[in-house]
Amino acid sequence: MKNLDTLSPITSLMKILAIILNYKTAEMTLNSAKTAIDALDYFTTDWQIEIVDNDSGDGSYDVIREAIESKGWDKVRVVESGHNGGFGAGNNFAMRPALDQDVQPDYIYILNSDAFPDTLAIKALFDYLKEHPKVGIAGSYIHGLEGDSHRTAFRFPSIIGELENAVAFGPLTKLLKRHIISLEIPEQTTKVDWLAGASMMFRSSMLKEVGLFDETFFLYYEETDLCKRAINKGWETVYVKESKVEHIGSVSTGMKKWQRLPIYWLDSRCHYFRKNHGRIYLGITTMVRLLGLMLRRIKLLIQIRKNFGPSHHILDMFTHWVRNF
Repeated sequence: MKNLDTLSPITSLMKILAIILNYKTAEMTLNSAKTAIDALDYFTTDWQIEIVDNDSGDGSYDVIREAIESKGWDKVRVVESGHNGGFGAGNNFAMRPALDQDVQPDYIYILNSDAFPDTLAIKALFDYLKEHPKVGIAGSYIHGLEGDSHRTAFRFPSIIGELENAVAFGPLTKLLKRHIISLEIPEQTTKVDWLAGASMMFRSSMLKEVGLFDETFFLYYEETDLCKRAINKGWETVYVKESKVEHIGSVSTGMKKWQRLPIYWLDSRCHYFRKNHGRIYLGITTMVRLLGLMLRRIKLLIQIRKNFGPSHHILDMFTHWVRNF
């Protein structure tokens, strides 16, 4: 990390709205908000944070509201979404009125409740967008609690990419390396297809042109779809290596503990391919992925391995596709 003593805080005339979506993680959300406040205060006075409680139903709203009052955070407020429509809908709940008002934020920053930006993280995203007018979306370098780097930069999903992802076989991966969906962690700031949404900054003019998150996605693929729409309109998405954010990961979704694929993941995958490529492409992609999963299972059986991933993966994907095709 850069030496903070060598960097002088600046005051910006550009307004930043930061959004943190809470779902049953009140204390963690408050910790995330504190790090965001420090990072915003470092380089500007013109910011606001809106914490959206996504219908937690566990008293989170009151806990957060009381903490905001007791800490004197006059630029932070908490609102209730009223229902849990998922990640995109929760963020849209704060973005939509902000973009409809007469004085709009120039940039909107979204931060996961289990993500903690370092002092320079938000400034790095802000500076990059300010200096590169063709870039509509900028995302952070994400690392875990032990400093381990997380893969958050990706290519758009494709038929060949789905095959490689499903089989996960060394020689095939090497052959199809130009189609691998999950990119190697970039060593420097670089343009990518799409980014995971743990820490992202949007140019408001881009959002007004391409639209907000598609709320059909409850969870997963909503960032993929938004970045896809942005690129289709000529906006670039960039992974900013200098923006460093610590991320616990999967606290609200429980992804690391999945025993079986949730319906909302299958729904999101299906909607993404059908929306962006059509029904026939979805069908071909799904058949290719199913073939890849079967080949992977054969490989693991030969290797006498028992970890096949979520149970009923092949059956669940096949039956979901048949019902929704």
